[in-house]
Amino acid sequence: MKLKRLIQCLFVTSSIISYAQTPDESLIRLEYKDTTSTKDLAVGLWANPLPMDYDQDGDLDLVISCTDVPFNGTFLFKNNLEVENGQAVFDAPIKLGPGMRNVAISYVEEEPRVLGVGLEYNNFRKYGYTRPEGLYQASQLLDQYKERFSDWKYVDYDNDGDMDLIVGIDDWSEYGWDNAFNDKGEWTNGDLRGYLYLLTNDNGNYINSGKILADNKPIDVYGNTTPNMADFDGDGDLDLICGEFVDRFTYFENIGSREKPVYSKGRFLENEDGLLKMDLEMMRPVAIDWNKDSKIDLIVGDEDGRVVFIENTGQTTDNMPVFKSPIYIKQKSQFLKFGALVTPFSVDWDEDGDEDLICGNSAGYIGFIENLDGGDTPDWKEPVYLKADGEIIRVLAGESGSIQGPAERKWGYTTLSVADWDGDGLKDIVLNSIFGKVEWYKNSGTKGAPKLTKMGGVKVDWKKNHLPKPEWNWWNPEKDELVTQWRTTPCAIDWNKDGLMDLVMLDHEGYLAFFERFKKRGKLYLKPGQRIFKNADAAHNNNWLRLNEREAGGSGRRKIAFADWDGDGDLDLLANSTNIEWYENLGEKEGNTIFKHKGNIVNTKLAGHTTSPTVVDWDKDGKPNLLIGAEDGHFYYLKE
Repeated sequence: MKLKRLIQCLFVTSSIISYAQTPDESLIRLEYKDTTSTKDLAVGLWANPLPMDYDQDGDLDLVISCTDVPFNGTFLFKNNLEVENGQAVFDAPIKLGPGMRNVAISYVEEEPRVLGVGLEYNNFRKYGYTRPEGLYQASQLLDQYKERFSDWKYVDYDNDGDMDLIVGIDDWSEYGWDNAFNDKGEWTNGDLRGYLYLLTNDNGNYINSGKILADNKPIDVYGNTTPNMADFDGDGDLDLICGEFVDRFTYFENIGSREKPVYSKGRFLENEDGLLKMDLEMMRPVAIDWNKDSKIDLIVGDEDGRVVFIENTGQTTDNMPVFKSPIYIKQKSQFLKFGALVTPFSVDWDEDGDEDLICGNSAGYIGFIENLDGGDTPDWKEPVYLKADGEIIRVLAGESGSIQGPAERKWGYTTLSVADWDGDGLKDIVLNSIFGKVEWYKNSGTKGAPKLTKMGGVKVDWKKNHLPKPEWNWWNPEKDELVTQWRTTPCAIDWNKDGLMDLVMLDHEGYLAFFERFKKRGKLYLKPGQRIFKNADAAHNNNWLRLNEREAGGSGRRKIAFADWDGDGDLDLLANSTNIEWYENLGEKEGNTIFKHKGNIVNTKLAGHTTSPTVVDWDKDGKPNLLIGAEDGHFYYLKE
């Protein structure tokens, strides 16, 4: 059957990637102009890979389910047999239909079978998700847990010729998710759990045989169990590899037999580089002989939508298979992307006369995306990670840096602005992150050749014995340190036009505040934040503009930018929303700036988590245009 006809058999068909854009808007998702080049294969936030020979032409394609908002869909990346550096290069994706959570692929007699929660999607290649068939009443397992993920896979567990089910279920009930550190930075809630059940096939009916054991104890990994049973070590029986919520793979060796599996204590996979880890969290591993060398490899979806190949070397060390380190799979260039929850700032970083992008993202990196041609809709160079002091910048929460607990240890949520912070004529970077600690990176290079040095926190001249912080932070600021709400943009801007770079951002209680710059004994400091921004829609005159009233994990999260959006000569406020919302500047009264909430600038929903605004003037008409960073890691351009 031809590929085109196969795609038409599925429930939704599109030859391009689309999103739920309203018909009266002209949002443009930024693309690369050279589609013959290659980039990391990716969807939006969360990649759930289903590797299979979708078009039945003899090679493995990649079908990926993605469930975020602007990039929701199930996508086909066709294997076009092109090779780069020994690895297959895939075509840009074709959208097959909507995305689906908790889907997993199994192989039965070499045929791909796609399962969901307690069901199978019959003849997936032809019908997609439109013909589900129940296998087991999922609530009988899931109702006892506070689960986020459950993965259902076929496997002939006892080698009796029929397909049993294994089910990975995580449990968040002990963990609790938010605000549970003591004053020593110790997490006082329980661990994140990840269990594995066996449902035995009894003449077509599935019987719950309980939790699968390893070392005579129930298997329990750190959430997001994602089980894979295969003969990883080549000894003829089925071993087990489980993913987790963070970044490691746990290997359980079968020390029993093919018919009567017995699993040893779990060990983390490692190779000569150390522990085998993913770059991000929320992995989705699939066991498959990807390179057809008769050894079972891993194809793993990463949180930011990319997919890696982890090759099984066929060697074992201490009775554990050795895998090579992850390699990101490549596709033909299509959309510009920088991780997930991307936070762009438009600036001429390389001083060549056009606007580049400096961006943060959920993984804690800072990226530079070079504008290659200065066009009305520019061409872009592939993002590169910026370095400071010779090392890639990456902010990571670690065990105690996220208010939502140690499960978020690999997240950084960098958000930033670019300005000449120290007044030396070079552009620096001011950064906030998952910590809520505002830091800066000095440009110690030259014009056109920036070079960054980490400088630590911006300096605030706090009053004696007064160091404000969010009340839920378990740790205290250091002297002169600015600690505010997490994941909210620090806008470096000369607000009062006195020639010194100020800071405007949320304070520790979620109010928009002005941190005025001044000189003290020849050094630059910020004054404590002043609430000088008022809400025109408030019932009384003393209601300061508060952009977030929530606490702990719900606090912060506001991405903001300033621009003269309505062309009346003053600076309006743009802020994240389902897309981007506009607060009109109505002018000053008694030293305070009055903002009126005008609503969303566009109608298209781009956010499940957040968006992030910046303004650009690519057409050089002197009027601001809007560029939105979305949770899928892509960029959406609105030209007025």
